[in-house]
Amino acid sequence: MITRPVSSLLLTGFFCFTANAQVKPLFETTVLTSKSEPRLIAADVPLNGAKELYLVVSDEGGLACDWANWIEPKLVMKDGSVKDFTELNWKDAKTGYGKVNKGKNVMGGALTVAGKTYEKGIGTHAPSTLEYALPEGADRFQALLAIDDGGMERDGKPSTASLRFRIYTQKPPVASSGGYDPDAPKLVPTDLFTVPDGLEVTVWATSPMLSNPTNIDFDAQGRLYVAEGVNYRGKGGRRPEGDRIVILEDTDGSGSADKSSIFVQEKALASPLGVAVLDDRIIVSQPPEMLAYTDRNGDGKIEPEVDGREVLLTGFGGRQHDHSLHSVTAGPNGQWFWNQGNTGAQFTDKSGKTFYMGSPYMMQDIAGKRSDDGHVWIGGFSARMNPDGSKVTIIGHNYRNSYEQTVTSLGDLFQSDNDDPPACRVSHVLEGGNAGFASADGLRAWGADKRPGQDTPTAEWRQEDPGTMPAGNVYGGGSPTGVGFYENGALDGKWNGLLLACEAGKNVVFGYLPVPDGAGFKLERMDFITSNKEKEFAGSDFLGGKPSGDLKTLFRPSDVCVGPDGAIYVADWFDGRVGGHGTLDEGMTGTIYRIAPKGFKSVVPKLDLDATEGQIMALKSPAVNVRHSGFNRLKAQGAAAVPAVSALLEETNPYFAARAIWLLAQLGDEGIAKVVALLDSKDATTRLVAYRALRFVGHDVLAMAARMGGDESAAVRREVALTMREVSAEQSVAILAKIAQQFDGKDRSYLDALGLGSEGKESEVYTAVSKVIGGPPQTWSDAFAWIAWRLHPAAAAADFKTRALLASLSEDQRKLMVTALAFVNSREAAGHMIELAHAEGFPMKDLAMWWLLNRKNNDWKAYDVDGGLKALGLYDPAKVKVTAVDMPAPVTGAAPLPAAAEILKLAGDAKKGQIAIAVCYTCHKVGAAGIEFGPDLTTFGRQQPAEVIVNSIANPSSDISHGFEGSKVTMKDGMVVTGMVLASGDPLIIKCMGGTVQTIPKDRMKSVEPLGRSLMYDPANLGLTAQSIADITAYLKSL
Repeated sequence: MITRPVSSLLLTGFFCFTANAQVKPLFETTVLTSKSEPRLIAADVPLNGAKELYLVVSDEGGLACDWANWIEPKLVMKDGSVKDFTELNWKDAKTGYGKVNKGKNVMGGALTVAGKTYEKGIGTHAPSTLEYALPEGADRFQALLAIDDGGMERDGKPSTASLRFRIYTQKPPVASSGGYDPDAPKLVPTDLFTVPDGLEVTVWATSPMLSNPTNIDFDAQGRLYVAEGVNYRGKGGRRPEGDRIVILEDTDGSGSADKSSIFVQEKALASPLGVAVLDDRIIVSQPPEMLAYTDRNGDGKIEPEVDGREVLLTGFGGRQHDHSLHSVTAGPNGQWFWNQGNTGAQFTDKSGKTFYMGSPYMMQDIAGKRSDDGHVWIGGFSARMNPDGSKVTIIGHNYRNSYEQTVTSLGDLFQSDNDDPPACRVSHVLEGGNAGFASADGLRAWGADKRPGQDTPTAEWRQEDPGTMPAGNVYGGGSPTGVGFYENGALDGKWNGLLLACEAGKNVVFGYLPVPDGAGFKLERMDFITSNKEKEFAGSDFLGGKPSGDLKTLFRPSDVCVGPDGAIYVADWFDGRVGGHGTLDEGMTGTIYRIAPKGFKSVVPKLDLDATEGQIMALKSPAVNVRHSGFNRLKAQGAAAVPAVSALLEETNPYFAARAIWLLAQLGDEGIAKVVALLDSKDATTRLVAYRALRFVGHDVLAMAARMGGDESAAVRREVALTMREVSAEQSVAILAKIAQQFDGKDRSYLDALGLGSEGKESEVYTAVSKVIGGPPQTWSDAFAWIAWRLHPAAAAADFKTRALLASLSEDQRKLMVTALAFVNSREAAGHMIELAHAEGFPMKDLAMWWLLNRKNNDWKAYDVDGGLKALGLYDPAKVKVTAVDMPAPVTGAAPLPAAAEILKLAGDAKKGQIAIAVCYTCHKVGAAGIEFGPDLTTFGRQQPAEVIVNSIANPSSDISHGFEGSKVTMKDGMVVTGMVLASGDPLIIKCMGGTVQTIPKDRMKSVEPLGRSLMYDPANLGLTAQSIADITAYLKSL
């Protein structure tokens, strides 16, 4: 047991610059990357009688792969003899990932550099520090330094490895490696936080009461359960006895925890990412299993001989992986909601149904396999189930890494989703919806289907593809984690309905007040709590991962929840680094912050769960999983609970009324009758919840759907459409056609709900809708064109072609039809696309050709697309003319530019910059001018700080925008073509300088390799000076 610590805070940086901060290295390399030459750097350092030696490798900002090798290290003695340095044992060894190895690289493989293996050496991973006591007579230290081959490449491209070697004979400053300083502060002080007016932040608990919190949840007594991730990824052996679930308590009512105890600790727990308190069961998300612990005697700890431990479900991929199984939340219907990232899963629920969740990322062997529920599910997913693990229903799928979800009392599900490029998002999930991260068959990553001209968020979440949900609020780079929803509690009523989303990469918990918008929601983002209002981020993937040491950048919120006292609690995994599957915090620290009104006094209601009054109080609790306790007990009463539960319908807080509606539908005929009456409510939200509750219990669903399909609320009609997914065509087509006729031509959530409800019967629905609002393609309304696009039945293929060829339509209208045609899986559709590619004067011939070259390798593989293209002379591998495009050599004798920091000091002239930027038009769009090859500079200028813009121009190869990496194609005849690969099938499609797109038959290529540098010309090639770079930066920032 740990009592409340008493400590003082040093308001300094993450790295402690004490007396040894002035210690200089005897030797240091330049920054080494996967592109550096030569590979091996020789070090020969005089020791000058030193007694100690420190071998340091610093992390210089790469996202991963900093595999550092000290090859053939030796000591040259004063008598001329040579000692093998690997025979010495270190006094201390720290590494940023994995473990330090003698004779092996950091991951346990052979020490290998440029294909040559070495027997002697030390393998580590930045940031690392090795400390040695030198033997008497040591005169010089010699070694070869290099990045191991294992860290040089990822996915066929140069890795982001970036490190520096240093050698010291005195204890080096912690900042030399970017590592952990035991003397630095262990939490972000509360005065660094910004919260809305009227609220304050206090420290509720901090280390050593807890370590590395990954997830949190409260019980009804106000005790906080914390899942710890001490054994996180490369730090997997840090706690050999296993990770823990700890309980924190405020026993004296002081407003902060004063007691910490271990609920469970076992070797099976390795950085579990979820904990949920549901009555007397504690659910822990620990891949490959979802574990249920039962504290039978209520003593706050699991004792195997007394208490229960059940594997509720098993088969989840990604043990020790962020993209794995996440937390469980009780829903308003009494079921449990949970999610999993795209490490995949193959599991069987307690009803005997098996689910297959593969993707191009992991579990590729089951990607696209139909689950026992009759559907194909891909990658990351959300699900709900009965508390006993039966009747699993997949709610949404094809995520990358939905770290957590929240379900409101109205029944709406929100989640955040992480990504590699800058397209993190917070979104509303449509039941059964596809988020689009991989192709619908689970075989291709989004990059394989990225069309020319698409930006990353559009391509990654497939927002121009039929069959994907609206992406929600896409906010760029980051590391989204825990999610919560505030419905009632200690805060002012204006905060009821607050969606909270932790963003560890940006040191913030975002706040949203979702506003119904047709069938979807408007999600306007604000910073609810942040330590970094200046937005000077560091240590995050989207910035390269290098920490700055600034305290405000160390707030890494991992979870957020509402306590039974009505305050909001945030778990902070305090760290200089987030993402990259690494942690720099060797202190294994963590803090729980509380956000509440100023002067707040915490009071946790005492609930008598054996009495109806106490059960109602539990149902009204601000804490979502505490509400589950009241729900279950009231449900067990049956009809006897109807009067007490019905009284909640009169509450002014709509969330209280919604909780009552869900429960009444499960209290027998009397309760159902009360809910049926609410289908006639004047309030759309009430009608929506009533419909959902009655649908869940299966009460007269088809008759209700037929009636509510004409409801004036788009949200209600959306719900009716989703209901039809599991209903036969004979019973559902008329209802779906009725819903389709009310589509406004704009509401994408409504449209996707219609498509989801039509799954497996698209042709029948299309035919029915066409008879009413269709007609010849020349006369289609925009609304019907969108419906046809979403359903894309084979029967519409010819009409898609006809409409695409109509010059009277806008570019967007015609493009919609080309896209729709590309999603029709039939020989006729392939033929129509070939006709479009051959059509004289058709402005989208290149797009049609792109689709043909893409589809011929997947959906249209059986339709001899190559033969059709060859017959019309559109594409014949033997006749393709390839033009050499190579990068210009650097300008000989060009004077080096000043450092980016010096250029930033220059006063830029925006007017001169507008003229100077013309040299960029051959590769970039700036407003309406220029060519779309590199990133759009208008957007880039608005989103990036001046220092990033300057560095991107002055040092174009230092940080290449994701999706714009260059490749070098070497032909068998020696010709070289450089550019961005748009599609890597046969033929390879590459976009070259100036925007020219070339197709290169596979049999004519000798090799395709990463270019190893930016496709952007060096400043000297463009004639740019330091001043002109400053001027261009000023112009871009003025846009």
